[in-house]
Amino acid sequence: MKKIIAIDGPAGAGKSTVAKRLAKKLGYTYIDTGAMYRAVAWKTLCQHQGDVTEASILEAAKDIDIWLSCIDGKARVAVDGIDVTEDIRRPEVTGIVSRVAALGAVREQMVTLQRAMAADGAVVMDGRDIATNVLPNADVKIFLTASVEERARRRYEEMQAKGYPIDLNTLQHEISARDKQDSERIIAPLRQAEDAVLIDTTGMSIDEVTARLLALCK
Repeated sequence: MKKIIAIDGPAGAGKSTVAKRLAKKLGYTYIDTGAMYRAVAWKTLCQHQGDVTEASILEAAKDIDIWLSCIDGKARVAVDGIDVTEDIRRPEVTGIVSRVAALGAVREQMVTLQRAMAADGAVVMDGRDIATNVLPNADVKIFLTASVEERARRRYEEMQAKGYPIDLNTLQHEISARDKQDSERIIAPLRQAEDAVLIDTTGMSIDEVTARLLALCK
């Protein structure tokens, strides 16, 4: 049976890293829905330097062409034919992505694409509202979380490795603010589905989390 696996959770919980590994082990397609909203945010910043408004976001999203792929466990993202895999992870994109994801018109557009991608099953999809909104009938629903401190540390190490100067305390505040934005937005807020399995990854290695998820998916 080709299952549909939905993984939700807050920023920095390890969703993307674990979801990619899980998809590779299962031979499934990995779909990073967060990257789709980041793609819209990136295009908005390119078109409207420093002038991010609801109108500018909607303009960027209107005719956007987003292409996702996962080769040998490495996800790639292209926007209008340009590879933006690294660019969409830049701090300035992170700074506006919650605003992008909060817009109903953008979410409706992205959700339509996401449901089409999952139509044939054999997918692992991660995001904020996959089990509650995008794929409420998913075969396996998982909610990953971790302490704010743990998530900030992970993001700090990721940013440091990529050469981005960042302060750990600043990251903690940003992640807390992102949690608040994501959980309090009116449209498709971040929350755990009633039938999702909760896994707190604080103190767990990537291998340990992957093994736990793999057991749930068999």
